[in-house]
Amino acid sequence: MKMLESKLGRIVFARLFEGEDLLETITLAAEKNHITAGFFMLIGTLKKANLGFYHQGKYKTIKISNALEIVSCIGNVSEKENKPFVHAHISISNEKGEVIGGHLMPGCLIGVAGELVLIEATNIRLLKKLDEKTHLFLWTMEK
Repeated sequence: MKMLESKLGRIVFARLFEGEDLLETITLAAEKNHITAGFFMLIGTLKKANLGFYHQGKYKTIKISNALEIVSCIGNVSEKENKPFVHAHISISNEKGEVIGGHLMPGCLIGVAGELVLIEATNIRLLKKLDEKTHLFLWTMEK
């Protein structure tokens, strides 16, 4: 295990609007605020979901087109190719309270609204680099 310590920087609050792509909008909030290391929490609703499940080197896609509640969406912001990169997981529920979750993929569209809290980490670089063993982009950490 490799660990580095950081301090908390700014906290950015953002409201997301109907029809916005969730992943794109979180990434845009990080870009506009020049945040390349941090984490976030988000609640709200979706009208369309696109989740991923990682298995044996590939993502299986799970698509749902219904009114959905975002039970929880959490993730981190790191740096990939000199730009903010968002990695998130999301849990959503339907009108029966049944919950499904997975990796947040492009194509999740905000329903009524979303509320994002983005927290900056300072004095650290979280770089995403290709790991040859897993074929995933994983963290390398620098002070």
